[in-house]
Amino acid sequence: MANTIFEQGFNLDTFSKASDLKKRLLFAILALFVYRIGTYVPLPGLDPVAIADLANRHLSGSGILGTFNLFSGGALSRMTIFALNLMPYISSSIIIQLFTMASPTLEALKKEGESGRRKIHQYTKYLTIFIAGFQAYGISIFLMNSQGNPVVIGKLFPVIAIPSLICGTLFLVWLGEQITSRGIGNGSSLLIFSGIVANMPASIANIFELGRAGALSVFSVVIIFAVALGVIVFVVYMERAQRRVSISYPQRQAMIAKGSSMEGNHLPLKINSSGVIPPIFAYSLLSMPLMLANLVSNSDNEIIRSFISFFSRGGALFSFILILLIIFFSFFYTAIVFNPTETADNLKKAGGFIPGVRPGQATADYLDYILTRLTAVGALYMAFVCILPDIMNAKFGIHFIFGGTGILIIVGVTMDTISQIYTHILSYQYRGVLKKMEKKRK
Repeated sequence: MANTIFEQGFNLDTFSKASDLKKRLLFAILALFVYRIGTYVPLPGLDPVAIADLANRHLSGSGILGTFNLFSGGALSRMTIFALNLMPYISSSIIIQLFTMASPTLEALKKEGESGRRKIHQYTKYLTIFIAGFQAYGISIFLMNSQGNPVVIGKLFPVIAIPSLICGTLFLVWLGEQITSRGIGNGSSLLIFSGIVANMPASIANIFELGRAGALSVFSVVIIFAVALGVIVFVVYMERAQRRVSISYPQRQAMIAKGSSMEGNHLPLKINSSGVIPPIFAYSLLSMPLMLANLVSNSDNEIIRSFISFFSRGGALFSFILILLIIFFSFFYTAIVFNPTETADNLKKAGGFIPGVRPGQATADYLDYILTRLTAVGALYMAFVCILPDIMNAKFGIHFIFGGTGILIIVGVTMDTISQIYTHILSYQYRGVLKKMEKKRK
């Protein structure tokens, strides 16, 4: 039956008959359309001209705030109701996961199944409101104290801006959940993905314009796009790369050990098990001093100006700290999502073993040894991709969008969405084959 399905292939005729998949894709597209409209709805009480000037001074580069503006699809530079995007929710999700590892109460909730996950998700939303409120307050104070004050309604602005920004983030959280349940792919990831992709045409056009104006040579333009293509191929290869650990069973059967992500007679261990969490958390951590500096003092202060300059990204020391944080969070988050001891116990219970390795603690140590080496390679790979925009900026003086966390998100989300589409088509084909077999039996 499986051979029949793969012989049919994933053709357009099969797709046209998969009505459920078409409805899911249509819903996801409409939801993303609503999101893009929201990125152009401005906060009330702001001067658009002054906001544009402020964005050119603070958000036009490849710094941390520029990276967050990229994630928001330009909503931060336009100071719209979606300016915070999903960053408060992502930060709160990471914090809750870290606390789950350290707190026995949250760990017990996690093991309760669906009801426990609902409670943890509820706690995540509460923390999202707190973080979004803090960031919204920081943005409000920064706008009111910035040069060329874009606020036109005076001291009432925070009263309007803070609830608007919080509600905008919560709406995006809800919209992402709807895309996940009623659409296709991971909703939150698709929202960030669409924001990043929306900025690409303008960035590509800017490179061509610089080449046309003579600011960049034809050779430089070719090199830039060659590097971009190379980065995309490299990221795709690394995201798909995995080490398959052979598993043997006494009955020679392919079994699935509970919670160990087994596929057939192999245990796949990805090079990048932590996804894009390490760079996102590293950027979030490095952005906090910058936000606090803008809150506590005016940027005319020499010490504060030097402090902000350091956290504006691009320097050797900043890049070094960023690399260290990415490496640290890669190992830390991998330790959360994959437990070698638990996997070894599940293997033992299922009657499986790794050839040449004794079951139990020896298996756990062996998996930990392999995972440590893979994580080291994955961490260095992510660090290189994340500092690549700084290298390109230093060499060509342009904001290179085909690097950093953005390209990791684009490739990861694209691969995951295509995989889910194929899964839906494959499921439809299975149902079609089963119906034909039932008709033949009758």
